[in-house]
Amino acid sequence: MKWLRSKARSEQSGPDVVLKVDGMHCAGCGLLVDDELEDVPGVRSARTDVRKGRSTVHLTDEGSTDPSTLIAAVERAGYQATVLV
Repeated sequence: MKWLRSKARSEQSGPDVVLKVDGMHCAGCGLLVDDELEDVPGVRSARTDVRKGRSTVHLTDEGSTDPSTLIAAVERAGYQATVLV
C-alpha cells in the first residue's frame, strides 16, 4: 500500500532532507529505515544508501516536517541519525 501513498504524493514536491544514518549493515536495514521514514506525515518518499550511510528524504510541500521527527523515525527502526542537509 505504500506505493499507492508514494504515487499519490508524487505530484506534490517539496524540499529534500539528507540524514546520516549509523548502524546499518545490509539492504534490509535500508528498507526498514525507508519504511519508517515514509510513515512520517509530510514525507513523499525516502531512499537510503546503506553503503554511504545516507538517507535522502523527499518532503511534500504541504506544511513542514521537523527534522527531529525524521530522526525519531530512524531511531524507531533501531538506528542513529543526524541531519546533514
